Amino acid sequence: MRKVLQQLGKYKRDTFLCIGLTALEVIMEILMPFVTAMIIDNGLEAGSLSVVYRYGTVMVLMAFLSLFFGAMAGKNAASAASGLSANLREAIYANIQTFSFSNIDKFSVPGLVTRMTTDITNVQNAFMMVIRVAVRAPLNLVFSFAMCLIISPRLSAMFLIAVVFLVIVIGSIMVITLKIFRQVFRRYDDLNASVQENVTAIRVVKAFVREDYENVKFSKASKMLYDLSVKAEGLLAFNNPAMMVAVYFCIISVSWFGAQFIVGGSMTTGDLTSLFSYIMALLMSLMMLSMVVVMISMSMASIRRISEVLNEKADLTDPEKPVMTVADGSIDFNHVNFSYKQGSGKNSLSDIDIHIKSGETIGVIGGTGSGKSSLVNLICRLYDVAEGSVCVGGVDVRRYDTEVLRNQVSVVLQKNTLFSGTILDNLRWGNPEATEEECIDACKAACADEFIDRMPDGYYTRIERGGANVSGGQKQRLCIARALLKKPKVLILDDSTSAVDTATDASIRAAFAKQIPGTTKIIIAQRVSSVESADRILVLDDGRIDDFDTHENLLKNNEIYQEIYNSQLEGSGDFDQPA
Repeated sequence: MRKVLQQLGKYKRDTFLCIGLTALEVIMEILMPFVTAMIIDNGLEAGSLSVVYRYGTVMVLMAFLSLFFGAMAGKNAASAASGLSANLREAIYANIQTFSFSNIDKFSVPGLVTRMTTDITNVQNAFMMVIRVAVRAPLNLVFSFAMCLIISPRLSAMFLIAVVFLVIVIGSIMVITLKIFRQVFRRYDDLNASVQENVTAIRVVKAFVREDYENVKFSKASKMLYDLSVKAEGLLAFNNPAMMVAVYFCIISVSWFGAQFIVGGSMTTGDLTSLFSYIMALLMSLMMLSMVVVMISMSMASIRRISEVLNEKADLTDPEKPVMTVADGSIDFNHVNFSYKQGSGKNSLSDIDIHIKSGETIGVIGGTGSGKSSLVNLICRLYDVAEGSVCVGGVDVRRYDTEVLRNQVSVVLQKNTLFSGTILDNLRWGNPEATEEECIDACKAACADEFIDRMPDGYYTRIERGGANVSGGQKQRLCIARALLKKPKVLILDDSTSAVDTATDASIRAAFAKQIPGTTKIIIAQRVSSVESADRILVLDDGRIDDFDTHENLLKNNEIYQEIYNSQLEGSGDFDQPA
């Protein structure tokens, strides 16, 4: 809770103004029944119109003041609640940006989306209710009860009985519903995950005619959420009956005993009238408090989920005095062990000890799950090693400023993302200051110019969200051009030419050799043709180095490489080459 409230920032002023104005509004409302009693007793029953006019004017003035204070309190409450939600979203989003891959692995994407939408909306609504109703209701309750004690201490005991009854009922409901609402928000994550997965892969769903299956899966997730919501709301529905029982008990008790006191002469008609007003104010305060309890019950689960993200600390942090310059593109793996789950006993990479000179072209090949992507993730410090060290330019990557390191180590993934905007906008992710000529040169090196020139608006063609209006191969070439614009000292291609034909693949590699000869290039590939021209080729098997040598030597001496080569080139052939 404290972590969430810290995000109020400049909206603390609005919060305290709302609380103060609400208190003034309550004072005006509490005093009005007292003035009414004076009008009845000293004005109407005494037959004095001057007293009626005088106190009536006071009541009108108090009513206007109450209206003004209430309106201003509402305005400040809206400002404070909306400001809190805006600050929370910004704080969560900013913290997510600092996460390493291992941090992100702890939270699902749908879970983060739910936290930034549904959960924050719940907190916003609860906060607005708390600073308005949770301030107004207790003050109203306390002041009303105090006035009841002044008018008739004996009748005030009836209110205590009603309050104790309501506290027991509402407290029991809150304890049970709090547990249910925790499950509800977990089901929201499942529902969002189902929607996101289906929409993202809609082409696959339709290609395999799985719409009915997806509908059933979504309905199942929705039904579980429905059942839990009905269960929670069913329990909360007991609030109103319990409240009405308390209201009728107080009205009947005060009517019965109040009539006897008036007949006995110990209470005036005005006192009984104001007492009824205070009864309704007191019980309405309890009603509002029960609504606050419901909102708090719902928001506590949300607050806990928001705090999990806010309290998550990035696993990868910069040292106190980071190295700010990458000398060259040399890479050294010094007996590296790495595991995605520390302490699990299962390493993704084991005893990796290789040394790459600056400017070398290194091929990496191996079966699925052999650790190829894990290897290159360590170079740009997306993860940290468990044992050993990874050095770039002769310096341990953990000693660099992370931004400096990643600006000099460009990674092009197999599954790349393009963003909404023009082709030039996407290219300038690599270098915001790049001129149009530099962008064109990078696209020529990545063989992307040939399809861009055919587009109606050329480099100003708009890319749809996620690159939906370009093919997989075109997307890969644009991402390669984007990486080249960074002019890095190390360029990593993680199976990033898998969607282009071998002729284009060869053209791209030839352009690399010509345009960035001093850049260290690491090419991960499934095709031998993509790595055979490399200076050396690393063969990985189950997270270990099987061999590290030239194409010719590997063909002579390495069984895994021979098997891959023969299956691709002597068997069925590469996909666009004759067997």
